[in-house]
Amino acid sequence: MAAGETQLYAKVSNKHKGRSTPSLLDPLLGMGFPAHTALKALAATGRKTAEEASNWLRCHRDDPSLDDPIPQEYALFLCPTGSLLERLQEFWRESKSQCTKNRAHEVFPHITLCDFFTCEDHKVDCLYEALKRAGDRILGSFPSVVPLVLHSSISYLGFFVNDSPADVIREFAIMFATEASVLADCTVKPCTKQLHLTLAHKFYPHHQRTLEQLARAIRPGHGCQWTAVLYSRDMRFVHYQTLRALFQYKPQNVDELTLSPGDYIFVDPTQQEEASEGWVIGISQRTGCRGFLPENYTEQASESDTWVKHRTYTFSLAMDLISRKDGEASSRRNWELYPSQTPRDISSIQALQATIARRSVLVVRHGERVDQIFGKSWLQQCSTPDGKYYRPDLNFPYSLPRRSNGIKDFENDPPLSSCGIFQSRMAGEALLDSGLRVTSVFTSPALRCVQTARHILEELKLEKRIKIRVEPGIFEWTKWESGRTTPTLMTLDELKEANFNVSTDYRPAFPLASLLPAESYDEYVERCAVSVGRIISACPQDVGVILIVSHGSALDSCTRPLLGLPPRDSGDFAQLVRKIPSLGMCFCEENKEEGKWELVNPPVKTLTHGSNSAFNWRNWLPGS
Repeated sequence: MAAGETQLYAKVSNKHKGRSTPSLLDPLLGMGFPAHTALKALAATGRKTAEEASNWLRCHRDDPSLDDPIPQEYALFLCPTGSLLERLQEFWRESKSQCTKNRAHEVFPHITLCDFFTCEDHKVDCLYEALKRAGDRILGSFPSVVPLVLHSSISYLGFFVNDSPADVIREFAIMFATEASVLADCTVKPCTKQLHLTLAHKFYPHHQRTLEQLARAIRPGHGCQWTAVLYSRDMRFVHYQTLRALFQYKPQNVDELTLSPGDYIFVDPTQQEEASEGWVIGISQRTGCRGFLPENYTEQASESDTWVKHRTYTFSLAMDLISRKDGEASSRRNWELYPSQTPRDISSIQALQATIARRSVLVVRHGERVDQIFGKSWLQQCSTPDGKYYRPDLNFPYSLPRRSNGIKDFENDPPLSSCGIFQSRMAGEALLDSGLRVTSVFTSPALRCVQTARHILEELKLEKRIKIRVEPGIFEWTKWESGRTTPTLMTLDELKEANFNVSTDYRPAFPLASLLPAESYDEYVERCAVSVGRIISACPQDVGVILIVSHGSALDSCTRPLLGLPPRDSGDFAQLVRKIPSLGMCFCEENKEEGKWELVNPPVKTLTHGSNSAFNWRNWLPGS
């Protein structure tokens, strides 16, 4: 260490020795740790005990950044406690379960008072003093109840703090920033805009209604102890992903990380070129070391999971303020206090549960079918003289499932093309990213529909957990099928033999044998209405999404009965259906409060692509 740095840390050490409480730095210096790394360890562990700091230093003995002069970033938050915190945590859990994770889930419930700022390691104690001074000065005027007003927009849901309580809280933030700038020589920016407690941020638009109903069940009008909390984070990993180790892993090579359950790993998604499939490169928070690790040994963690809590200042309720006799003692109590949790409000949980009992129906058209590209003679193009299948073009499927009557049964029950399989997988991947919770799947008996359902389920990682229920009642309008008889469709036994996870227990509304060839339009829409009624009644307790994979016509004939609308004119129906692309979707949501179903935005965007005509290389031969 340079002479100037030695003098600096000697001055810090002497400052600690001059206080009435023992210095945390002295034991670490006595263990032989350099002053600058000892102070770094104290800042990284929240200056709680010398033992924690020494353990941190031992774990980081191979950390290549240990001697780097990189300070922590600090922020001040106002956090609720007691019953309000429990209600907010309940909202966090249910909103994540029902509507998938959004940006608000990355951090605990809070109101930001001062956004992140840097402070040198040897001045962190001055931040604690700044917090205590600001708290003591505002304690007598802090509002006994902080009124929270629900605000909702297309991408934000949260509580706003208004009027004089907001002014007092902003004044406290300004006092802390002023004290910190004087005592710790920090540049701190207090929040002077609208104070808010975020409930959900950057969520999917179709989740807005559910999130609002969950939020209304919180009922924040009760008293609550609010606590100002000073947190820190490692500024190097602000834009990294955070993983949490689930299992122990012992390195097999020198460039791999050791994992213990609960370890946090920082991963830069832009720096993964060196990692092979199933592996990532990350930096361990516990050791500071960088290396490879198996991704399936981890799970996604929240951003604030790695933050370190330093000090708190609790603002007591009005009754506590009135009863104070000894100002100095009460100030210490507020400075030291960690409030206890109150018993959970049963009625609020029941109200919360009542709002989330919602079902949805997602109707999806199947992917591109092979005859859509290669015409009615597609089967002749891929059949050998002895009736075996071969692949004449890459858009033909790699293989076909076995059928009892051989390949000819595919003529009027064509499979998906290779592009149709790709479309289905893309849709399933998008549904997975949306966080949609599919609880049951129903399909038309047409092979292309069953295939589409399977590929979607595979992308959702649900192919083994959810059985496909085949409902002939949602088959295509038979008037549009060629021939005087209904197509020969695969039986459940044939589908199972082809490794489709179909249910053999489901009783359909219309057995296969009941489908009438060339049925009338009225017969068709009635069949679909009855079938949708059976599907809904088969899932009375399934709070989630019922996935129906059928034909383009089903996007109209299977949703209008739910919406309480009469069938369209058959001419309008035919014109509408012709415009529905592969993997077109309609999404209906149950509104129990109003006793009806509503058509809402689908959870994923449409899939648009251009045509790709056949190519004959022979045209490039000389003389052609």
